[in-house]
Amino acid sequence: MDDTRGRLTRDGIRIHEDADFAGMHKAGRLAAQILDDIIPMIEPGRSTEEIDAKITSMVEAAGAVSATIGYKGYQHASCISVNHVVCHGIPGPKVLKDGDILNVDVTVIEGGWYGDTSRMYVAGNLPRKAERLIQVTHDALMKGIEAAKPGNTFGDIGNAIQTYVEANRMSVVRDFCGHGLGRVFHAPPNVLHYGRAGTGPVLEEGMFFTIEPMVNLGRPETKVLADDWTAVTRDKSLSAQFEHSVGITADGADIFTLSPAGKFHPTY
Repeated sequence: MDDTRGRLTRDGIRIHEDADFAGMHKAGRLAAQILDDIIPMIEPGRSTEEIDAKITSMVEAAGAVSATIGYKGYQHASCISVNHVVCHGIPGPKVLKDGDILNVDVTVIEGGWYGDTSRMYVAGNLPRKAERLIQVTHDALMKGIEAAKPGNTFGDIGNAIQTYVEANRMSVVRDFCGHGLGRVFHAPPNVLHYGRAGTGPVLEEGMFFTIEPMVNLGRPETKVLADDWTAVTRDKSLSAQFEHSVGITADGADIFTLSPAGKFHPTY
């Protein structure tokens, strides 16, 4: 569906109308609810394709549409990225082991609006170094969201994330970024999770986009496997990611994808 309402900035970023926030909240809440509802399935011995099948059925039961099934040939309702997989992990027969960490990323289309969110989970017992990586990644996302307010720039968001992550002796992935969304899956701007404060387009009320930092325990470099989807850390270090969809208001960022159960962080 074309996103034709509202005006475009000179950077090609759509400025949405006040009424559009309600549609994004509904779509975002559904995506977040699905991520709440799969929590009992995240356990050792469970395959990632089982988890994806459950997500597929949840999307259908809600009367919504998966944005990822059929997207550039992709055939799953989620991306599930385990341990050193940075993003775009393809669900399959491999089973989770005790201590595995995983990111589950879901995007739904509800009423023509796109709800896009991801969060971290742990199968079984959470190893200490993985726990610290998850905490830093979560907190980096929230620092990015704090910087998302009118008058600031997209560089301010990236700088807030990068500064925090590197102060904790971890690295921010450069090869993937957040994106605009609304009635389309991907739109301007590219939301980098690193950068210089005061650079890039200025944030305005009505902008909708994702912030979704990927943080590695080791170096930031990634590589994409032969399946042309799965991105992994080059040094095989653990990676984590959290993602929210937000809209800019007069007061800051309105988060569309808050967990209804308050379980966005896996140590709830």
